[in-house]
Amino acid sequence: MTALRHPDARIIDAATGDVVRELVRPGLFDGVPPGVVFLRMPTTVEAVVRYVTAFETGRPVALLDPGLPDETLLEFVDRFEPAAVFGPVAEELPKSYQAVADGWVRETPPETAPHPDLAVLLATSGSTGDPKLVRLSRRAVLANADSIIEALGITGAEVAISALPFYYSYGMSVLNTHLAAGATLVVEPEGLLGRGFWPAVDGLGVTSLALVPSQYEMLVRLRFDPARHPALRTLTQAGGRLRPELVRDFHERMTSVGGRLFVMYGQTEAAPRLTTLPAGRLGEKLGSVGPAVPGGRLSIRLEDGTETTAPDVRGEVLYRGPNVMLGYAGTAADLARGDDHDGLLVTGDLGRLDADGYLWIDGRRKRFGKVFGVRLNLDDVERMLPVPAAAVSGDDKLVVFVTDGEPPHLRRTLADRLKLHWTGFDVRAIEALPLLSNGKVDYRALEGLR
Repeated sequence: MTALRHPDARIIDAATGDVVRELVRPGLFDGVPPGVVFLRMPTTVEAVVRYVTAFETGRPVALLDPGLPDETLLEFVDRFEPAAVFGPVAEELPKSYQAVADGWVRETPPETAPHPDLAVLLATSGSTGDPKLVRLSRRAVLANADSIIEALGITGAEVAISALPFYYSYGMSVLNTHLAAGATLVVEPEGLLGRGFWPAVDGLGVTSLALVPSQYEMLVRLRFDPARHPALRTLTQAGGRLRPELVRDFHERMTSVGGRLFVMYGQTEAAPRLTTLPAGRLGEKLGSVGPAVPGGRLSIRLEDGTETTAPDVRGEVLYRGPNVMLGYAGTAADLARGDDHDGLLVTGDLGRLDADGYLWIDGRRKRFGKVFGVRLNLDDVERMLPVPAAAVSGDDKLVVFVTDGEPPHLRRTLADRLKLHWTGFDVRAIEALPLLSNGKVDYRALEGLR
């Protein structure tokens, strides 16, 4: 694939019904000096056009949460010196920038020119810690789109809908794959619980939904029945571990109407999808995330540093493929770096391969969790609370054990600090945190209490 946008690709605005086929807008970045463009990426057609135009004209683009606090945005601008920032911006104008109708434009080019292979930047480490940007090349983005089109059998007849934000790597991937396949994407900003979402699904013939675990929990509460949505025949799941009983439940719901459920595993650092469990084998492989996507390879690294693909050997999961990132960026100087990884991604996850090469994940080497698809550093979450706390990852939520304070109040504190819905946090009172012999918290014991 040489282009992100297939000539037949189209976007439909759910609010107006307008169909947009011209997704590259000549002259959009006229007057912007060379360098990376920061795009605060709301779920709108205009944001899609800006992204596609940047990608197809060779302008590196960072996709950012439009809800970033002003202070975080200003910090990012100071660290990475973008050529322009488009979308909602702070009232405070950064030094060396001038205001335009919908953003800021740098008055002079940044001191450091981005590497010519750089195409997309995505924030990692969620809302905590010291966020870095994942540097993705054009080749990586297009390779992963090709792999997912093949793995899921996406054709020009498919119609997806924006159930996930585009600045989130999984949401970006849904956009990329449907653009590249010459398919259709419905842009609907409200999400599963919005008044316009399900009318758009039915009225515009949506054929597939891509969701994270918390959204499947929502579908249970909504009493989702695929028979009510005749065109909808494909569900995909990534963004964290979905409870096995729900995987089986939705697999059975979809097969009852001749549909499919695909369970996938990914990381932003791989643009972002690494594996896909074929729908036809889900029943026999329940709990697996499947084999590597086409073009990728999985292996297991043991404690002594050796690698193996032998079945049922547990260790750290490694992935090799053309979709692996160039590396991370912490400052503007890093944007000029080339390929630091040579196609190898050390995932930080622990798991094993079975005799068929299917991956089974059962833990993390580093302490991260996901809430609504947002990756959070568990150590940072603990430090946000004014009482002793220990956090472990649950099914698309964080379980936080505390020895003092009121759990409902502390849950609200986390939700407010991280700007995530309070249902993503389960705060529980405990008499004392279990400790190892070295005095550190015994997180394995806490995981048994989840």
